[in-house]
Amino acid sequence: MATNEATILRNYLLLPARLPTIISLQEFTSLFPKSQQSSPQIRSLYRDLQQQRNIVVDGVSQNIDAQIRQGKALRREAIKARREAELEEQDDEIEIERMLFGSTSNTVQSKQHTLLTILPDMDNAIADMEREIQAIEEEEATLLDSIKRAVGNMSDLRYGRFANPKLKDEVLDGLERLQDTCERKI
Repeated sequence: MATNEATILRNYLLLPARLPTIISLQEFTSLFPKSQQSSPQIRSLYRDLQQQRNIVVDGVSQNIDAQIRQGKALRREAIKARREAELEEQDDEIEIERMLFGSTSNTVQSKQHTLLTILPDMDNAIADMEREIQAIEEEEATLLDSIKRAVGNMSDLRYGRFANPKLKDEVLDGLERLQDTCERKI
């Protein structure tokens, strides 16, 4: 996860999530009947609510840090995979040398195509690629819808309204699915 993404998550989820940002003690006190507003229990209730809120915000902060670490690990894996792919490209160079200079005693002779044999193979390759592209586009649309729903639901987090008490678990499950999807793509 890039620093930019971490900053966005912290600014969007953590800064506006602290209880005093959402409602001050005075505003909280004004929500109670006039006869109860001077009660010391209101201050205790506010502090308890603030402590619960801080625990949730700290948990979100830890999850962001975990995602940052996982993002760095994913980037390392992507770099490793790219390096391995570069090594495989060197094997492609050997194939080009075979085509240019013929095979040597330590290389395996590849099958020679004619115009009639290569066309069906190319058609099959095109059909396979089109199917893969369509599957990727469908998966992209599904992920985009999921992300749009998640962003819409995040506005509730920003303003401290939790319509769904299982929201934390759902967010974590969604992040795990997104991570699994990303790992499969690499």
